[in-house]
Amino acid sequence: MPEPILLSIATALATKAATGLYDLVKKRFSKDPEAAKALEAAEAAPEEAEPITALAERLEVAERSDPEFSRQLRAEWAQHAEGGEVVNNMTGGVANNMTGTAGKVVQARNIHGSVNL
Repeated sequence: MPEPILLSIATALATKAATGLYDLVKKRFSKDPEAAKALEAAEAAPEEAEPITALAERLEVAERSDPEFSRQLRAEWAQHAEGGEVVNNMTGGVANNMTGTAGKVVQARNIHGSVNL
């Protein structure tokens, strides 16, 4: 299983939430047809866990084989994250191909104090 940050990056890529990040990965994956297919599959189904995980696995392989790409990917992600954008990853229902309500969910940036649901 890829590390959580790569799953978050894959989700942002699938939804094209971070243009610079997307351009970086698309350029890198243009050299690898299987990785490009994984990016396309995630774009086609950004709400499904399987293509997101497959894309995160491809990112993991690319990072291991290319330290410079890894550095650029992490730097671009950090810049994206610092921009105040939020990417939510809720996989419980998606992973089980379920639809419906998520129950109680909180999206927040900085919380000082308690959150009671």
